[in-house]
Amino acid sequence: MKVVWIALLGFSCMFASQSEASVEACDKGDMQACYETGVSLMAQEKQDAGVEYLRKACKFGVEKACDTLGDTYLSNKHYQAAKPYLEVSCAKGIRSACEGLGTMYRDGLEIRQDDVKARMYYEQACEVGSKDSCINVALLYRGGFGVEKNREKEKLYYQKACKLSSEAGCKSYTQMDNEDRGIKEPGLLEKFKSLFN
Repeated sequence: MKVVWIALLGFSCMFASQSEASVEACDKGDMQACYETGVSLMAQEKQDAGVEYLRKACKFGVEKACDTLGDTYLSNKHYQAAKPYLEVSCAKGIRSACEGLGTMYRDGLEIRQDDVKARMYYEQACEVGSKDSCINVALLYRGGFGVEKNREKEKLYYQKACKLSSEAGCKSYTQMDNEDRGIKEPGLLEKFKSLFN
């Protein structure tokens, strides 16, 4: 037990000295150190202090700090604060930022609800690998939210979601494709009868 306690004490001292070194480096203008300090403080649940270091790093060009700020504000439901950081991150192809903006516009979270912008951001997220965003675009085309209803585009986005391993996307795509080919999916009675044939 003493060995564990001594190891933990040593680790705590080492962590504290690394944190102090990062703070000192940040104060001397090392913006990467500001980012690392911010992340470290956030991990220690000292969010307000962490955000200040991240803002400083972001302001002076550390892109990861901007991305982290956007995600932090979004997860804490501070949508107006998140928006400018998410816009910058989405423009760089950060999937979660584009998804977040799509949801903010779709649901009108502290901004005017706008299905056209929601679709735009969801399309961007879909293009960089978000299967959920691909499904959201398909649903917008299905319902005609911010666009004219378009079955072909709906099907296309379900197919994209399927290619990204979305079970729901594959199911919807297959169902639409079968309908287009005139293939009737068997109902429950037909499935039951086939068990005895």
